[in-house]
Amino acid sequence: MDYYLQLLVSGLVIGSIYSLVALGFVIIYKATKVVNFAQGELVMVGAYICFSLTVQAKLPFLAAFFLTLGFSFILGIAIERLILRPMIGEPIISVIMVTIGLSSVLKSLVQLFWGTQIQVFPPVLPQEPVMIAGLPVAPVYLAAFALSIILFLIFSAFFKYSRLGIAMRATAFDQQAAASMGIGIKNIFALSWCIAAMVSSIGGVILGNINGINAQLGHLGLKVFPAVILGGLDSLLGAALGGLIIGVLENVCDGAAKEFLGLGGFKDVAAFIFLVIILMIKPYGLFGAREIERV
Repeated sequence: MDYYLQLLVSGLVIGSIYSLVALGFVIIYKATKVVNFAQGELVMVGAYICFSLTVQAKLPFLAAFFLTLGFSFILGIAIERLILRPMIGEPIISVIMVTIGLSSVLKSLVQLFWGTQIQVFPPVLPQEPVMIAGLPVAPVYLAAFALSIILFLIFSAFFKYSRLGIAMRATAFDQQAAASMGIGIKNIFALSWCIAAMVSSIGGVILGNINGINAQLGHLGLKVFPAVILGGLDSLLGAALGGLIIGVLENVCDGAAKEFLGLGGFKDVAAFIFLVIILMIKPYGLFGAREIERV
């Protein structure tokens, strides 16, 4: 039983990081109706920038963390202005292909500057585990989970109460109506990419402090995609719960497969099997809005 409880705890932690990255997917989709397949590479770039500032530039971790957020904000603006804005009015499949190309470019740049070896962040928190309900839990796991919850609450409040958040929601609901009310649609698009880049960087830094980083970190975007579809592409709550569900599901199923069947690698397919089953029952995800077309 302790074995599965440990899997549950680690699954919740990894799932909370999935939720952050899924939040980036949802923010961009809600504002622009574009599925960003470079989301995993934004995670990777943010993690490497923070690593360089911490290890190579010898900056304190908190200073490096906030500088990474600033870099991610600028990167989000640059991507939207230079790459995505010229694609306004083009077929949606063309825009999606641009994000796929962007993912390849970012991954190549990371390999060019940092190589492919695993890099490890210096310890930020104490290494001594904390006992919770008789289970040893690393402090970095507790900090990662708490930070993910806090950030989700902050973004939920931002979208519900702030002027910018309300403008983003209005743009997501009806771009033409929002523009007629004086909302700068292009600025909202840029802001959505900035927020998505910053959220992804936070997820990358957290994951880097747990498992280290390498050029394969960009594949996280594909691992998070089932969480996004499961929760619904247009639901912040769905992104959060979908990430937690997928994180726990991967860990528990992988542990059970190893213990009872002697099979490894089940973690990579468990989420997609579960996703197919759910979509057969709820095609728009657990919390996605059902689209109704009138003829």
